[in-house]
Amino acid sequence: MRKAFLALIQRAHFSHGEAYDRYTARIFGGIHRSVAADAAAAAPTGGTVLDAGCGSGRLAVLIARRRPDLHVRGVDLERGMVEVAARRAEQENLASRVQFIAADLADLPLPDDSVDLIVSTASLHHWADAGAVIASLGRVLRPGGQMWIYDFRLVPAGRVRSAAQNLGSHVDRTLVRTGRFPVALFQRLAVHPIPSSPSAPTGTPARPMGTH
Repeated sequence: MRKAFLALIQRAHFSHGEAYDRYTARIFGGIHRSVAADAAAAAPTGGTVLDAGCGSGRLAVLIARRRPDLHVRGVDLERGMVEVAARRAEQENLASRVQFIAADLADLPLPDDSVDLIVSTASLHHWADAGAVIASLGRVLRPGGQMWIYDFRLVPAGRVRSAAQNLGSHVDRTLVRTGRFPVALFQRLAVHPIPSSPSAPTGTPARPMGTH
C-alpha cells in the first residue's frame, strides 16, 4: 500500500519534467552545488559517477562541468524528467559524457561494479523500499567506490542504516549547510563497507557494498 501511494504521489507531482525543473532550481540549487563540489573532489580520474534519482539533470551536468574527465550517468523513474535532463546535456554539449535513463533505482539496468561514485539528492524520501534501492546501488558500485545519499535533515536515516547493515555496511551521517542559511537543512548519509574481520563467524554473508 505504501509503495503504491508513494508512486501515485510521485507521478502526480514530478511527471512533468519542465515544471519540476523550475521548482528544483529554486529549492535545490545550493545543495546541488555542494554535492557537485564533493563529487568533483572525490571521483577518480576518468571515473563514472551515478546520479541516482537525477530529476531534470541539473546535478549531473554540474558534476560534468567541474570534471571534464568524468562520465556521469543519471537515472530517474520518470521519463519526463529524463527527457528534460537529456535536452540539458545536449544544450551544454555534454551528451557524449552525460547520459540519462528512465528506470527504477531498485532494479538498475547497469552492470555490476560499473560506477565509482554514487550520489543521490532529495530522492531518499521517495523510496518505498530503501532496502531494495540500497542493494541495487551497492551491486553497481565498484570495489572501493563511495555512495553518498543526500536529503533533507529531517528525513529519517534509519531505513538506510538498516539496509546498509543487512549488506555488511555502515552509515556515517553528516549535516550539510548550504548558502547563507545559518542552519544545516540537509544531511549526507555516506554508506561504507565494513572491513572483514579474521575473527568474524564463518558462513555466507551478503556481499558488502563495493567489496568482493
